[in-house]
Amino acid sequence: MLTLVKLIQSLFKALNSEGTPGQVAAGIALGSIFGLTPLLSLHNLLMLGVIFVFSVSIPGAIIGSLVFAPVGFALDPVFDALGGYLLLDVSVLSPVWHTIYGTPVIPLTSFNNTVLLGSVVAWFALVWPIYFAARYGVRRYRETIYERIQRTKAYHFVKASKAYNVYRMFRP
Repeated sequence: MLTLVKLIQSLFKALNSEGTPGQVAAGIALGSIFGLTPLLSLHNLLMLGVIFVFSVSIPGAIIGSLVFAPVGFALDPVFDALGGYLLLDVSVLSPVWHTIYGTPVIPLTSFNNTVLLGSVVAWFALVWPIYFAARYGVRRYRETIYERIQRTKAYHFVKASKAYNVYRMFRP
């Protein structure tokens, strides 16, 4: 229950943050790789570095990974078929795979796993649509829903309470 509350709090923190809708959307789009692909992989470690280095929303990345995790599990058979097709059926790519696996670091990526390869290729195809949809969604949320929430009596009541002021004191 507490984790669900933290997740909802993280969602609202990301949506209402000082970051631009593009930063939040970039966090969601880049974080979606953690949900769509198998988690313990070298490319996820690299993506974690990208998220920390560039100015993207870290709560947005967490939300992206949590939202796309069920999608990734549901699409595993599709990713397996796509990866199997690319590894086994496309004979033009066969020399590419042999060359790639002759390099020192690439075998650590486990791209010979059909699910992993298919999910990474699918993520590359989906990252820009995810980004633009998330940016549109964040912008619409801030223009419509958040404006309505700020006008409610409950919002003003909570904002004026002593508990909220204590919370603001300890918030980083």
